[in-house]
Amino acid sequence: MTDEVRDITIIGGGPTGLFAAFYAGMRGRSVRIVDSLPELGGQLMALYPEKYIFDVGGFPKVLAKDLAVELIAQAQQFEPQVLVDEEVRKVEELEDGLLALHCSGGLHLTRTLVICGGKGAFEPRRLEVPGYDEFLGSGVHYAVKDPDDWAGREIVVVGGGDSALDWTLMLKDRAKRLVLVHRRDSFRAHEKSVELLEQAVDSGQVELRTFHEVAEISGNGRVQQVTLFDNRTEDRTIMEADGVLTFLGFKPDLGPIKSWGLEVEGNRIRVDQLMRTNRHGIYAAGDIVTYEGKLDLIATGFSEAAIAVNNAVHMVDPSARVNPGHSTSMKVFK
Repeated sequence: MTDEVRDITIIGGGPTGLFAAFYAGMRGRSVRIVDSLPELGGQLMALYPEKYIFDVGGFPKVLAKDLAVELIAQAQQFEPQVLVDEEVRKVEELEDGLLALHCSGGLHLTRTLVICGGKGAFEPRRLEVPGYDEFLGSGVHYAVKDPDDWAGREIVVVGGGDSALDWTLMLKDRAKRLVLVHRRDSFRAHEKSVELLEQAVDSGQVELRTFHEVAEISGNGRVQQVTLFDNRTEDRTIMEADGVLTFLGFKPDLGPIKSWGLEVEGNRIRVDQLMRTNRHGIYAAGDIVTYEGKLDLIATGFSEAAIAVNNAVHMVDPSARVNPGHSTSMKVFK
């Protein structure tokens, strides 16, 4: 099935994609959002909806799910077509200059394309230990949907990055017992988070096991024990636990995007200062792109989305200015 041609199609319904959809609608363009996830919001909704975000302008702190809700509302002001649970498998340039998107749900035509697919498809890094696969989803998790699900439980958190420390700090007051396990004694997290962790350890709210790793997760139909080993001495410790949270990062994978003829470095799409890729009419923004000085932040994703969309607008209509001026003076908001 083929539907009507859109001026700008955006791949990705995370923060960058949603802001791109808003901006394109604000500029009076017809817009389509395509996302492989079943709902808009990207990782904000899918992985850490209850996690606070502190580095978005205008919010001293904001829950990821609340930021997603506001971004969705902002994007939907101009009634974009939204296609969720749909994957773009191939992008073909037609003789008339249009781009044909071959998707799992049919064929969609667009004049320009803005790829805002975050880090692409993301697969959590796994613990290669006995019991991990057996209890995954039923006692072992790599994301927290509702912190209250963990109230009163004995939890082992594995990892040393921002997510591991953030969830340790958020769950310490709910859990009966919380043990943070990390294979080193240094952390890849914000300095303030490390400081707060140290305070929680000193006060007895969190047990910290550095230079330790998980050897086995065991139980009879449910998680009951976790075996740790000291990676310096190989000494083993068995502790009671009824839940394990693993925050070991994700393996990015561009998936079908790798076959679209785009210039790719690692798992990122190379763009120029206008967010153009090497293919005519295709732009990209957000964590999926690379260029000199690139920072992986929601804030920079917003900026890149605006640059990509404004240049896409000019491509669709050469008489349209790239710089739209201030939103306060736009007729669309009068």
